[in-house]
Amino acid sequence: MISSILWITLSVVVAGEPESPCLVLVTGAAGTAEYASQFDQWATRWQAAAQKAGLQFKRIGTSKTATDDRQQLQDYLKQISQKSASPLWIVLIGHGTYAAKQAKFNLHGADITATELNAWLQPLQRPIAIVNCASSSGPFINRLSGTNRVIVTATKSGFENNYARLGQYLSETISDRTADLDKDGQVSLLEAFILASGRVDEFYRQNGRLATEHGLVDDNGDTLGTPANWFRGVIGQQKARGANQLDGLRANQFHIIVSDEEKTLTVELRNKRNDLERQLTELREKKNEFAEEDYFHSLENICLELARIYQQVET
Repeated sequence: MISSILWITLSVVVAGEPESPCLVLVTGAAGTAEYASQFDQWATRWQAAAQKAGLQFKRIGTSKTATDDRQQLQDYLKQISQKSASPLWIVLIGHGTYAAKQAKFNLHGADITATELNAWLQPLQRPIAIVNCASSSGPFINRLSGTNRVIVTATKSGFENNYARLGQYLSETISDRTADLDKDGQVSLLEAFILASGRVDEFYRQNGRLATEHGLVDDNGDTLGTPANWFRGVIGQQKARGANQLDGLRANQFHIIVSDEEKTLTVELRNKRNDLERQLTELREKKNEFAEEDYFHSLENICLELARIYQQVET
């Protein structure tokens, strides 16, 4: 089972005031004017959400003639804080390819592979969300999955290589309050993914077409991923074969636009809350291993600790 100790520890040891989360948005080579227009619309929505939330924002790929997008991305990842409690978001909008067991995201100039991106991220000790909206993006989970990382892909494999629509709907749902399934006043990456995936399915049904994309989310480091229809609300109901833990908890703790209540939490309290939520999830998964009285006693203790955190904020 993946350990949560590392990301909790990192958050506590970072000194001083926490910096703002970072979002780097990369628009890849579109190929046609129609795709370029669509990708720009998606990117504009992400940028608006990031700016509304006060995130540090970097956009790469706006020039059709640029050949250094790959270098820009690598340089940016070197420049940001390597150790931080604040998350880094990487959003890839465009097309992807898969050949010789290697997935790539198409850039202006040389493309980037999932393996290369993983190598660039190795020095970073901070929460990371990678959202790959491209075709053939599924293998990015296999290469990038790890502790304190959330990976969202538009496809479940490299062989789903047709134009992917998940990016359109994700750009809409990431700041859509109707996606707030757990009613905490903010939209998490998991909630946005679940609603966006539902809209993808609806598109194919309404048009009588066979779905050529099946998005996945991975946040437990097992490289397997989970589709949106395996969740009931924000709680996972099914594991991939070979998985030891449900996906979804960490993805539901990543938000771009946070609620007023969330803003009042210190880094220490936020990470204590996140750890208690992890304990709650693990307890639910092991419910059948407990006597009923013991289960509800443990459940009560966790819920009381959560209540005390929010009571501290209120007082």
